Amino acid sequence: MALKCGIVGLPNVGKSTLFNCLSSAKAQAANFPFCTIEPNLGVITVPDERLNKLAEIIHPGRIVPATCEIVDIAGLVKGASKGEGLGNKFLGNIRECDAIIHVIRCFDDDNVVREGGMRVNPIEDKEIIDTELQLKDLETVEGQITKTAKIAAAGNKDAKTLLNILNAYKEALEQGKNARSVTFDSKEEKQAAHDLFLLTTKPVLYVCNVDENSAKHGNEYSKQIEAIAAEEGAEAMIIAAKTEEDIASLESYEDKKMFLDELGLEESGVNRLINKAYHLLNLQTFITAGEMEVKAWTYHKGWKAPQCAGVIHSDFEKGFIRAEVIKYDDYITYGSEAKIREAGKLSIEGKEYEVQDGDIMHFRFNV
Repeated sequence: MALKCGIVGLPNVGKSTLFNCLSSAKAQAANFPFCTIEPNLGVITVPDERLNKLAEIIHPGRIVPATCEIVDIAGLVKGASKGEGLGNKFLGNIRECDAIIHVIRCFDDDNVVREGGMRVNPIEDKEIIDTELQLKDLETVEGQITKTAKIAAAGNKDAKTLLNILNAYKEALEQGKNARSVTFDSKEEKQAAHDLFLLTTKPVLYVCNVDENSAKHGNEYSKQIEAIAAEEGAEAMIIAAKTEEDIASLESYEDKKMFLDELGLEESGVNRLINKAYHLLNLQTFITAGEMEVKAWTYHKGWKAPQCAGVIHSDFEKGFIRAEVIKYDDYITYGSEAKIREAGKLSIEGKEYEVQDGDIMHFRFNV
């Protein structure tokens, strides 16, 4: 299961520059709106040093990290929900994503124009995007209410449940709130709400694009966004996209490390962003390890062993018998599967075992 994130923001806030950092596919970056006419798609690897450490012990034929799809969506503008700019098309692109990476300009640069020619205003920029997504969701909800009300009036129980959900969303959206601010209790309500695929129910990561001097601690602009994100219960992070692009262009690990050290950063903003996106969606990684390959697999936190087996192949889940589990730290400590077995550190787990991040799994199944 690959994570798919859509990068959104107003024109000229650094979306395509950030995409270029994340992906080997180079998006055109230019100082005018609508430079990105077709959504750019990049498939990137999820950084996980555990795979390399295991490979040093096992010497597999290959290392296969987990992947993440990143979509660079053209800059939205005020009125996008009504089709202004290239709005309708790209709002559709957002709908296909699991999470939204909302890039907000948090730097001064007279050479980079801001939509409308006004001064840098990160809060207003955020609100413009929020409003356009909310208006599109309101349009969707109102259309659904019209259809659902007739069915509910005829006594359909499911339609009544859905109508209550739609009205709750409508009230929130009309107040300028995102749909994700509305919560539901029952499993049926949560599923019905999910099936609406509203834009503002998607989890969001606010990325404050700062200048190089603010790469470590941020600035007054980024602090404004971080405060709002905290109020919303959303994630926010600081990144200097142009600087990250310079780092990504360096070939050797040593040069990249030196650059990061000069900035006072322990790891690149790109790595932090991908890890934040995983955390945002409650995703974790289990590992399969053998002579052929060491491979990372993505799963949802809280999944049981059979569900994780199904990530590899549906037959593994259908015919699940048991899982043999080794903790990552034990593998590093003992240095081989044989020694792990001798030490009694390999556990046999059944259908109710909740897989933990970094577990090294071997599934037994019969179909």
